[in-house]
Amino acid sequence: MPPRKKPPIRQPEQPPPQPKRAGSAKARRSAARLGAVQALYQIDLTGAPPESTITEYVTWRLGQELDGDRLVTADNELFAEVVRGVSARGADVDQLLTGALDRQWPLERLETLLRAILRAGAFELLNGGDTPARIVINDYIDVAHAFFAGREPGMVNGVLDKVARAVRPAEMVERAPKGE
Repeated sequence: MPPRKKPPIRQPEQPPPQPKRAGSAKARRSAARLGAVQALYQIDLTGAPPESTITEYVTWRLGQELDGDRLVTADNELFAEVVRGVSARGADVDQLLTGALDRQWPLERLETLLRAILRAGAFELLNGGDTPARIVINDYIDVAHAFFAGREPGMVNGVLDKVARAVRPAEMVERAPKGE
């Protein structure tokens, strides 16, 4: 009987190399928000643990190449903060959103992706941080436009505006029109 050959040793698959900070700070934060919404959507659909989803996105998805185009490198800290924060403070976030939504459209009735956008935006507004509320709202409106062509971006605007007025009232004081 001839000696048995050993099977080749399989090397673990290596993640793609991470590009250096591609894009402006604003673009990296916007990419982080988009990635956070996608991760929250995945968590909601699959029940995957937030930490494993964060690792998957940071290692394999954020800032990688898609169809020959290099994506903007996301702000990984903001991405992880939003995903962890929505997961950890989900009850607080959902309570804020419930107060801002029309009673005919409770949070559970909304499409999963729309819920993810609203939860991410509401968490950022609730959490405070250095980013002005209006910039946070505008970024999540842009995320909504990336996925929806109907009324959903307007709904995101209205709901997150109500949330911001509840959690950051001083920041949301109406500005007087120019010339007055």
